[in-house]
Amino acid sequence: MSRGSCGRNEATVYWAVMPMPERSLIEEVRRSVRRGRAGRMVRVGIGDDCAVVRLAKGHEALITTDFSLEGVHFRCDWHKPEVVGHRCLTRGLSDIAAMGGDPVAAFLSLALPAKLPQKWVDGFVKGLLALASEFDIPLAGGDTAQSPGGILADIVVMGSVPKGKAVLRSGARVGDAIYVTGTLGGSAAAIEALRRGERVSRKDYPEHFRPMPRVQVGRILRERGLASAMIDISDGLSTDLGHICEESGVGAEIEAETIPVARHAGFENALHGGDDYELLFTSRGRVPAQIAGVAVTRIGRVVRGRKMALVQEGRRSELRAKGWEHFG
Repeated sequence: MSRGSCGRNEATVYWAVMPMPERSLIEEVRRSVRRGRAGRMVRVGIGDDCAVVRLAKGHEALITTDFSLEGVHFRCDWHKPEVVGHRCLTRGLSDIAAMGGDPVAAFLSLALPAKLPQKWVDGFVKGLLALASEFDIPLAGGDTAQSPGGILADIVVMGSVPKGKAVLRSGARVGDAIYVTGTLGGSAAAIEALRRGERVSRKDYPEHFRPMPRVQVGRILRERGLASAMIDISDGLSTDLGHICEESGVGAEIEAETIPVARHAGFENALHGGDDYELLFTSRGRVPAQIAGVAVTRIGRVVRGRKMALVQEGRRSELRAKGWEHFG
C-alpha cells in the first residue's frame, strides 16, 4: 500500500493548524476520555506514570499490541481519520476476541509528523473512542512523539479471561470441525478497488471501513467450551489457518464451496485477502449457525499430518498460505 500524505493530500482537505504541543495534545485526549466511559476495572488512568488496572479474582490478563502505519495499514487519501482510529482499535480488540476474553483497557502511542493538521488527530481519536465506548473500555494511557515521516499508531489492549480458560491456537485435534464467522474477502476487495482508483463507499464495503471485532462471539465460544483452538483472520484465511495447524501440530482440509465470500469479493480475496477480523476456530462440539447475531459457517475439518488441503469441485490440492506477511 503506497503512502498518501495526511498533511498534503488534497482529497482529505485538512488544511488546518499543526498538532498542538505534546502536553496540550495529551490534555485534549484526556478531556475526550473523560467524556467517555471510565472503565470499571481501571482505578487510575491517564495522568500518572502507569495506569492501575484491577483484575477480577481468578482471572488472568491478556495483553496484545498492534501497529497501524501510514502507507501500510491505511492511506489518508483513502481513509478518513475516524476510520483509521476505528480500525486501529479493532486490531487489538479482535485479538482479545480470539482468546475468548473480555477487553478491559486500551493504551495508545502516537507518533505524528510535525505538519499533520490537528483536525486529523481529533478525528482519529474520535473514531477510536467511539468504538471503545461500544465495548465499554477506557483509553487508560499511552504516549506521544514527533515522527520524522508518516503517522504511526501503536494500540495496546488489555483483556481478562478466567484462569486457564484462554482459547489458544494450539488446541486443535484431528477430527475437529473448522469454522469461520461472518463473511471473508470484503476488505481485500475494497483495497483492490481503491488501488484501481474507484470510488469506494463505507456502505458497499463495511468490512473494510468499519470492521467489528467479534468479542461477544469469542466470549460465548469460550464460555460454552465450543472452541478448541481460535485465531482472528487478520492475515488471511490460508495464513491464519496455517498458524493453527503449526501450533496444534495438525493438518487441515477446507471445502472451497463452503467458504462465505463477502459481497463484491472474489474467492481469492476470501481465501488469502485478510484484514477481515472475523474468527477462525476449530470445534468438536455442536456449533450453532449463528452466535450473537453473527453467522457461523463450517468450512472444513482438522486432519492428520501438517499440510493444508483445498477441496474444490471434488479435486484435492495443497493449500498454501498466501496471505499477508511483513517482509514477505
